[in-house]
Formats: sequence, structure tokens, C-alpha cells
Amino acid sequence: SVGTLGIPEFGTDFVRRMLEDTRPKTFADLIRISGLSHGTDVWAGNAQEIIKHGKGTISDVISCRDDIMNYLIKLGSEPKKAFFIMEKVRKGKGLSPEDEQLIKSLNVADWFIDSCKKIKYLFPKAHATAYVSMAFRIAYFKVHYPLAFYATYFSIKGDEFNLAVITRGKEAIKQRITEIKSGDMDVRKKSEKAALELALEMLLRGYTFKNVDLYRSDSKKFIIEDKSLLVPFIKIPNLGEKAAESVIRAREENDFKSMEELMNRTNLNKTNIETLKELNILKGLPEKNQMSLFGG
Repeated sequence: SVGTLGIPEFGTDFVRRMLEDTRPKTFADLIRISGLSHGTDVWAGNAQEIIKHGKGTISDVISCRDDIMNYLIKLGSEPKKAFFIMEKVRKGKGLSPEDEQLIKSLNVADWFIDSCKKIKYLFPKAHATAYVSMAFRIAYFKVHYPLAFYATYFSIKGDEFNLAVITRGKEAIKQRITEIKSGDMDVRKKSEKAALELALEMLLRGYTFKNVDLYRSDSKKFIIEDKSLLVPFIKIPNLGEKAAESVIRAREENDFKSMEELMNRTNLNKTNIETLKELNILKGLPEKNQMSLFGG
């Protein structure tokens, strides 16, 4: 619902839920969300509740350590005192009775004081800004050059790209995502889920995947062809980089006349050949070379 799948810092389930709760409208809001997502006891049970109950907005809540000092100075606090209060809170040390008295004298809302007491760690705003600047640039390409974005993402990060499922289309992808969610998710399952969600989004945007092609696919990179991405050899299960590159080298010499010849001229083994057959990559290629009756 927020379109941030595959965007660094904003693509996780946790941050996507934050975006749904806050609906940021400015770049500054995105920086605040980055701060909230990197802090400890800053969002859940804290800023999230403040926003939910209408006590403050994304622009009001404490998101980065700088927010405390700047806000207190703005209300009239001595800068040095505001700095030391910020330092205590951002390290999770809370407020002393004297700190609390000072803040109350500035007519600060009670929720602000309660929020300070709950925080265990606060992210620096400079770091949040750097992260968001990077994410914003990548998001630009996702919007304006979608196939370049998806090709790059799947080439670099799609380690658990489930070729068999993705090439069967949207419904197969949805079913597999449901299966993953219903079980225990280890690191590989989480990675597969992320790749499947992004693949589904790509299909919903009107683009498609083309299955691995013996003569056109790259060894590692997804290739843009019209409104499609041509899948590379490396995304074939249990087929390593050296085997993929051996196919590229061999096809430059001559076409493959049979599966037997393909295996003999490359580093592919019998298991690889069976996998290629199952994925319909060897469609139309005979098992063995055809012998001519005339010895040709």
C-alpha cells in the first residue's frame, strides 16, 4: 500500500507499517521515520501511541536525539541544559527530577516527558538524513525507471529468487507467499518472501519475467527486453556461477544440438540438466544428437 518494497530502510514489514500509520508528506517526515525505526523504545509503545491517540503528529513526536535539544531550546531552555537532557535521554538514562522540573517549567506537554522516560536509544538526525537521501534516490528510479530498478534489485539482492514459482505468475506467487507466512520464517524464507513480494509488485505494474534462455540470458544480470526482464542463469536452482559462465562461452562457439552436447560442452551436470528440463528451458532440444542416415 505504500510502494516501498525494495527501497533501503523503507522496505521492511516494520517500517512499511510505520508508513501506513503516519502517512508522511515531506522529506523531513521520512527522516523522522528513519529515526523512529532505528531507535529503541521510540516507536512501539511510545510515538506510535502518541500519534494514534491524537496527542501529536509525526512532526511532533521525538524521533531523533536532536529533536529534544532543539525543541527545548526553542521553548527557552538554556542550550547547555537542553544538550545534557538530550544526552541522558538518547542513552536511555531518562530524566532526573531536576530535568523534569525544568521541562515542565517550559510548559511542555506531559506526553513529551513520558516519551523521554521510555526511550532507551535515539538515532542521530545526521545518520537518518544520510540513509533517507540514499533511499530517496533509489525510490526515484523505482518510480521513473521501474525495469532498471527491478533488474538491478534482482541481480544484486534476489538471492532466493524462486524461478519455478515466479515464472508461473501472480497466483502462484501469492500462494507461495501465503505458505511462507504460515510457517516459521528463517533468513532464507524471509529473503524469498521479499523477492516474491517485489516480483508480484512488478507484475502488477504491467511488467513480466521471461524464463532463462539458452542463447540470450546473461550469467548473472537480469536483462531488460521491452517490458520484461530476462532471467539470468544464476537464478536456476543449484546452478553456480562457473557453470553459468561456461554456458555463455560454449554458446558463442556453436548452437547446442542436444542436451547431451550441452552437458559435454559446459560445466553443467546431470542434475542441472534435469532442473533445466523441469523449468522448460530446454524446450525443443532433443536428448541426444540425431544421427544422419547418410553419415552427415
